[in-house]
Amino acid sequence: MPLFQPDSFIVSDIVPSPNCDERKDGRPPDIILLHYTGMQTGQAALERLTMAASKVSSHYVVFEDGRIVQCVPETLRAWHAGVSSWAGESDINSRSIGIEIVNPGHEFGYCDFPLRQTAAVISLCKTILTRRGPISSDRILAHSDVAPSRKQDPGEKFPWELLNESGVGHWVRSAPLDLDGAKVQPGDHGELVTRLQRALASYGYGIAETGRYDDVTRDVVTAFQRHFRPARVDGIADPSTLLTLRALIETRPAPLA
Repeated sequence: MPLFQPDSFIVSDIVPSPNCDERKDGRPPDIILLHYTGMQTGQAALERLTMAASKVSSHYVVFEDGRIVQCVPETLRAWHAGVSSWAGESDINSRSIGIEIVNPGHEFGYCDFPLRQTAAVISLCKTILTRRGPISSDRILAHSDVAPSRKQDPGEKFPWELLNESGVGHWVRSAPLDLDGAKVQPGDHGELVTRLQRALASYGYGIAETGRYDDVTRDVVTAFQRHFRPARVDGIADPSTLLTLRALIETRPAPLA
């Protein structure tokens, strides 16, 4: 792909990736999807995202020092989400703008995200929201939200609460960990499991109402915890997880016109 004009004035560099195509549904993107790079260095990640053989890309890469590189114009479909779904939609690449955040990830020594990097992610998201018109706060998502059985990123250390305090994303303060009450956990079956699955699906997660707390249910609960209840990520729907999920559903923004 030839050089192109950056979509945002805060972009530092353009490094074009060939791994993109036209958005298939003709609708403007209405999801911002956050990833971590999960590689040992940011430069290695950038090289992979711009190498034709990898067949992977994102619109933006945000480095630890706050530098932002754009690889794909926002008008095009970058190949960052893979097999994924949200709110019944499966072509997340066509619906989203992908932001890769440099971090070695769980495989290479997962670490905290520097404040300067987080501030750059916030600024980038806010420029996208300003230019693109309204994107609902509950559609600023983690890669693990849309692919819970495959992905962990950007993970439980990503400061979603700080983003929300800056006007980016949907968030509620998670319920305390030490609440009394029944847990719903792997191996369970019945109405409580069905209600849990229904609540997760109502928020957008790709999960069917089977009434069985199977591997898929555990993966979705784990993804939910990574994003919204990061103090303990164990795949068990304890009272803290259940109350946090209920609060998110109750405070969810109204659908955009």
